[in-house]
Amino acid sequence: MNTDYKTVKIESSDEFTEKRSRFIGYVKPVKTEAEATEFINSIRSKHWDARHNVYAYSLREGNIKRYSDDGEPSGTAGMPVLDVITKNEVYDVCVVVTRYFGGVLLGTGGLVRAYSQGSKIALEAGQVVLMQNCLVCSLTCSYNRYGKISSLIPDNGGVIDDSVFETDVKLKFHINPDGLPALNKKLADLTSGEVQAISDSEQYFMTEI
Repeated sequence: MNTDYKTVKIESSDEFTEKRSRFIGYVKPVKTEAEATEFINSIRSKHWDARHNVYAYSLREGNIKRYSDDGEPSGTAGMPVLDVITKNEVYDVCVVVTRYFGGVLLGTGGLVRAYSQGSKIALEAGQVVLMQNCLVCSLTCSYNRYGKISSLIPDNGGVIDDSVFETDVKLKFHINPDGLPALNKKLADLTSGEVQAISDSEQYFMTEI
C-alpha cells in the first residue's frame, strides 16, 4: 500500500487585495487538531481587528477535515478553502484566510473565488512537498569498493544520509521499499555477493515536488 502523502514544508503566508478587501492566506504544517486550533487562535489574536478569520484543516490521522466560515455566508469561505486543500491532496495542514473588509460586497461567487485564491496562495507559500515512506538501510563495504557503491545507491533511487569511515565504510541511506531488492541484486553482482544492504526501520522523508 502506498502511504506517501503531500503536505507543506513551512509555515508561511501571502496576500492579495480584491475590491479593496485585503485577504491574507496563512498556512502551517500540523499533525493534530490541538496544533491546528493553536495556529487558528494565534492568527485570530494577531488579526483581532479583522472582519473574518476563515480556516480549514486536513489531518491524515483519522482522516479529519474541519472548516469554519467565521461569519461569512454559509458555503462561501471555509468550504472553498478546504476544497483547495482537498483537490491538491495535501494533508497535515491548516490554512487560515484573514479578510479585512474594504467596503465593497463581493457577492457569493466573488467570496468563493477570493477564499479559494487565499487558500491557493497560502499553499504555494508553504511549499507543497511529498512525504515518502522509505526504508532506512545500511551496508558496510571496503574502501576500495566505496566509490562504486556510493554511486550505485543514488543511481538506483537511494539517498545517502551518512558515511562512517572506520576500518571499513558504513553507509546509511534511505530508499523506496520497491527499490531495495533491485539495489541488492546490483550490489551482489558488483561485489560477488559480499555486500548487501539491510533495513531496520521505516521513516518518512521529504522530497521536493
